[in-house]
Amino acid sequence: MGEVEVRALDHVDFTLRASELVVLLGASGSGKSTLLNILGGLDTPSSGQVHFGDQELSLAGDDELTEYRRRQVGFVFQFYNLIPSLTARENVELVTDIAEDPLDAADVLGLVGLGDRLDHFPGQLSGGEQQRVAIARAVAKRPSLLLCDEPTGALDSRTGVVVLEVIERVNSELGTATVLITHNAPIAQMAHRVVTLADGRIAREQTTAQRLPARELIW
Repeated sequence: MGEVEVRALDHVDFTLRASELVVLLGASGSGKSTLLNILGGLDTPSSGQVHFGDQELSLAGDDELTEYRRRQVGFVFQFYNLIPSLTARENVELVTDIAEDPLDAADVLGLVGLGDRLDHFPGQLSGGEQQRVAIARAVAKRPSLLLCDEPTGALDSRTGVVVLEVIERVNSELGTATVLITHNAPIAQMAHRVVTLADGRIAREQTTAQRLPARELIW
């Protein structure tokens, strides 16, 4: 930024294991979203290396990163980004139509508890239901990695718990490696591992002693 250098991430060494659910904690500006975007191939680091299996993403070109995002990564953001003129089923089918081995759209909507809302439009769904459609869309292509950036940030606490239960269920039943960003420390109790960032560095990393289901979290 002109003469000012902003180190969004600074010597971060991070590993995500298959089927793991990791929560990233930290204040605004700590580097959480930058780390998530690099893991998802949306951003590339100015230095250092990023590996997915035997692929070095930090050397990948635009086409390779597009293919990586399409095949390997599912994104869930704070706002749902659904197409209002399409039903819940059709929003999910946008992904299944381009995936190699997708889940059935109706089946994955059933997984997130919306089996009876398949043909409803986003405007006919609550905020929590729309977020669950967004989760279904993200996992329908069977991604190796699910990245969730403040998925409960726009929801009330009760609805947020329902959404967290869905993310937990996807992680446990589909084995999708999951990274979840939050400001809400109690949510960390549902993770296998908690990574706390501060000023672009990993300030603390700990394995959760007892992984609690989302419904037992205290808000």
